[in-house]
Amino acid sequence: MTETAILMVGDQRIELPVIEGAEGEKAIDMSSLLAKTGMTSYDPALGNTSICKSAITYIDGDKGILRYRGIPVEEFTTQPKPNFVEVAWLLIFGKLPTLQELAEFREQLTTHELLHEDVKDQFQHIPADAPPMAILSATLNHLACVHKEHLVVDNSTMMLESVASLISQVRTIAAFSYRRSMGLPYIYPDPNLRYCANFLHMMFSLPYKQYIITPEIEDALNLLFILHADHEQNCSTSAVRTVGSAGANLFASCAAGVSALWGPLHGGANVEVMQMLERIHQGGISPEQCVRDAKDKSNPFRLFGFGHRIYRNFDPRAKILKEACDKVLCKIDRHDPLLEIAQRLEELALKDDYFIERKLYPNVDFYSGILLHAIGIPTDMFTVCFAIGRLPGWIAQWKEQNEDAGRRIIRPRQVYTGNVQTSYVSIEKR
Repeated sequence: MTETAILMVGDQRIELPVIEGAEGEKAIDMSSLLAKTGMTSYDPALGNTSICKSAITYIDGDKGILRYRGIPVEEFTTQPKPNFVEVAWLLIFGKLPTLQELAEFREQLTTHELLHEDVKDQFQHIPADAPPMAILSATLNHLACVHKEHLVVDNSTMMLESVASLISQVRTIAAFSYRRSMGLPYIYPDPNLRYCANFLHMMFSLPYKQYIITPEIEDALNLLFILHADHEQNCSTSAVRTVGSAGANLFASCAAGVSALWGPLHGGANVEVMQMLERIHQGGISPEQCVRDAKDKSNPFRLFGFGHRIYRNFDPRAKILKEACDKVLCKIDRHDPLLEIAQRLEELALKDDYFIERKLYPNVDFYSGILLHAIGIPTDMFTVCFAIGRLPGWIAQWKEQNEDAGRRIIRPRQVYTGNVQTSYVSIEKR
């Protein structure tokens, strides 16, 4: 028997169907509410509203679970080499690639890694101090100007080419924007390098000196991209789906995702971690004092990078990145006061009853900020790196929605709180 929920509106009794997900989670289907009652549901920020059915990512925040297409993220760390490209294929196309599919996808990424010269020339007209996320969003839209053949994706071959163009060129755009800000010559992609190594090459190599990429750093960046690849219906993913629901092309929809991710309440959390560490260092505040201040409700000091809105247990991504951080920090073996402060804060918080009882564990933003800093990525490029990692998830969500025969344009309702009907007053009488 199908389960239903009963809603009483005055004397009216409304039956609403209950739908159940693959993991037993349940949702009340409110799609007929307006037609049956003349009312809408009020749910600010949609925190209790499921806007779609999706088969891509599953999260259980209470148990600390994150799975891509049913596979726990932890399993991507047990392979011989973390492979972001493989995970991107899994998310977008719904299954792990065969050796042939993975080889063909890598070949497509190499084929499409160069920017059209018109796109490259755009960088000369952008102020050197422009925000990197503004450059990324604008340039993704610019790709639609020179790749008009990808504006309508109506077959699997075109989809693969569109996916490869976006995933490959986003790292080239990111690296070029960094080089522009530093006044350095652009470094073109090297077709002999893997995805993450190629990104680091374009970021840090010089015409006369090749950047040496250690396995630990390459693996760590692969892990970071993998762990950011998708995270269910977050703000930027919802933005991609909203724009895509209007029939907008893949480039425009992902550019909207970049714009949403740019917001400090979403993609800027690891930036706040590093800025906090800078303030602690410059202010000569000890990590011990920071922990005391964080527990003092009367103190305005806030400890960024601890706890998570979704995960009420330990963030599974944080566990993985912690190990990666330890490996990278051992490898670089250099004195960095910010990294030393971060390590001490982590050590204190993990032993403090206040943090343990409230499950305020270091989250993915804490470790990703430390890791990116250790690799040498400048702070203003952190969110850009987040976007590179999240792009496969945005594409997968756009593709899933676009292939849904019952898709509708996303159009929320509102509760109007403005003036009741009034009359226009001519300017002479105001």
